[in-house]
Amino acid sequence: MSLIDLFLHLDDHLHGVIQDYGAWTYGLLFVIIFCETGLVVTPILPGDSLLFAAGTFAARESLEVGWLLVLLSVAAVLGDAANYGIGYYLGPRALTGHYRFLKKDYLERTHRFFERYGAKTIVLARFVPIVRTFAPFLAGVGRMSYLQFARFNVAGGIAWVGLCIMGGYLFANVPAVQEHFSLVILGIVFVSILPGLVEFVRSRRRA
Repeated sequence: MSLIDLFLHLDDHLHGVIQDYGAWTYGLLFVIIFCETGLVVTPILPGDSLLFAAGTFAARESLEVGWLLVLLSVAAVLGDAANYGIGYYLGPRALTGHYRFLKKDYLERTHRFFERYGAKTIVLARFVPIVRTFAPFLAGVGRMSYLQFARFNVAGGIAWVGLCIMGGYLFANVPAVQEHFSLVILGIVFVSILPGLVEFVRSRRRA
């Protein structure tokens, strides 16, 4: 229930963090974005919605939009790079089922993404929860060329952070967003998981 409350009242929680910690908020946001993209054990952190919420607070001048764009883009890129490194180190052993923290259905969903989109998955997966956490990991497991991975990693990280933050920044003062922020966050979550749901339905039909 605490996780659901975090999603539904993300603006209230972030406002409290800004009030209590001030500039340290940037560091906390950096850590969250890094962990969501860099650690396969934390795929359910609120990446999209958190970035959008941060953008809305930047529009209210509680945070500096420039610092958000730079720091969180760096966090996203470093997170994927770390995840790639972990996957590269574990190699094919990661797919044997011996590691309990690697959920098989998450790996299979991401593998289907790779089959469909190839290396572009590293960019596209940024906008799909769960998949964005496992995509760089599987890229490492599959020994994708690091130079190729790095190119897509940087492009995807900057695009994801920029679109989400600027979306919140530009729509922050829209009355409908201000009055129904929780619904907006739920909408962002739904749109984010929609590609995964479509892929799940397709795989069921193929089966």
